[in-house]
Amino acid sequence: MVIKNFIKALQDITRKDAGINGDAQRIEQIVWLLFLKIFDIKESEWEAREENYKEIIPSKYRWKNWAANEKGITGKELLEFIEELFIVLKSIEISEEATRRRILVKEFFQDTHNYMKSGSLLRKVINVINKINFEDDKERHSFNDIYEIILKDLQSAGNAGEYYTPRPVTDFIVDILKPQLGEKIADFACGTGGFLISALEYIKQNQEKKLTKEKLEILGKSIYGIEKKPLPYSLCLTNMIIHNLDTPNIKHGNGLTQNIEEFKENELVDVIAMNPPFGGNEEETVKENFPNKFRTSETADLFFTRMMYQLKDSGRCGVVLPDGFLFGEGPKTAIKKKLLKDFNLEVIVRLPNGVFSPYTGITTNLIFFSKPKKKKSTKWQTKEVWFFEHPLPKSYKIYSKTKPIKHKEFDLERKWWTNKEENENAWKVNIDEIIKANFNLDFKNPNKQEEELKSPDFYLKIVKENSEEINKIKEDLKDSLEVLLR
Repeated sequence: MVIKNFIKALQDITRKDAGINGDAQRIEQIVWLLFLKIFDIKESEWEAREENYKEIIPSKYRWKNWAANEKGITGKELLEFIEELFIVLKSIEISEEATRRRILVKEFFQDTHNYMKSGSLLRKVINVINKINFEDDKERHSFNDIYEIILKDLQSAGNAGEYYTPRPVTDFIVDILKPQLGEKIADFACGTGGFLISALEYIKQNQEKKLTKEKLEILGKSIYGIEKKPLPYSLCLTNMIIHNLDTPNIKHGNGLTQNIEEFKENELVDVIAMNPPFGGNEEETVKENFPNKFRTSETADLFFTRMMYQLKDSGRCGVVLPDGFLFGEGPKTAIKKKLLKDFNLEVIVRLPNGVFSPYTGITTNLIFFSKPKKKKSTKWQTKEVWFFEHPLPKSYKIYSKTKPIKHKEFDLERKWWTNKEENENAWKVNIDEIIKANFNLDFKNPNKQEEELKSPDFYLKIVKENSEEINKIKEDLKDSLEVLLR
């Protein structure tokens, strides 16, 4: 089925239903249905290859037994069945011996809802989903593109946009971090799983063209995420399963509830890629998990502190943070001191406005640092910090929803990374300058030529010319309409 047709068909049907209010609910509705279909296929695979396999979703509620027939139950009967299905799946018993797969199903449905009030429209949605054959490798691959469109729709779904990081950003950060098969890769506020999927794809493309069952199991255990909110959590789980990770290592919870001074050796990770939520306000009980000097209400700062405490020796990290982190004081200064003292802060990529539009217009940065295996004998592990100012494409004044950032636009950084030199976009600042600035990292580009300001008369002339052009277009349009209406 053509991707655009699939998305449009689902949107057209769900918009008619009185129970769905907005894109976020529409997406949640579609995702739990997709999860049931995909999980049913997985159960069939597990039944075929594993001896004494016990089904997780009871037979009556497996997709093939109630949804696969396009002339199956509909209307009121379907709504009553779905209500029963939710009760059963939310009530799955979890014993000490319960498999991760069983826990996954219960957790998925714990905070999931059926919003649709029309059983006949719900049947139509189910029938559209049935047109995707997930058992066909080509269709399954093309569905990755469908899922990416569903995730991008989050950007216009009110506050739900906070869960989605543009794919060019996640791919670039992962390209720089270069995760390896067998390394522990983490995102402690993983949203819909963008960074984790980018890591999986990077490993497949650069190291393992064909992932065997055994290597997929290694990846499933080594790629780790935590997500607090139900909608992105369910999106992330489904995303992972679509990418052949049968039992995703994704936890539903708050990534700030663990005491960061109590991490054990086996909890440390090699690679962290994150876009932590910023502007949040955490409870006092959460702050108690952090040393006094790092305690703050700012969620992003707490996540950044956790990253430093959970990174292995030789580990590396790439994170999205707002400008406020660079120039902020108080706990932010304490965090930056630790960063520069114990880690090598390598590069700060300064992004222009609009990268996360329309969710937020806050200017952001990509911060890359690593933890030395052998610490230098000097006080500061960071000797100098490189900055790279990401330029906007020609004719762009700002990124936007209609003019988003693209993969190829990071090629400039990729090329520069292998041989760092100062140029019109890149400059470096030594540790002494940073200390002198009281750890303010908000250094502007000294190599950038400021646009020459012209006289007020020059700009007034442009405004006048534009106004005259607009008036001419209006007159032409008026004349055309008059001709049509005669």
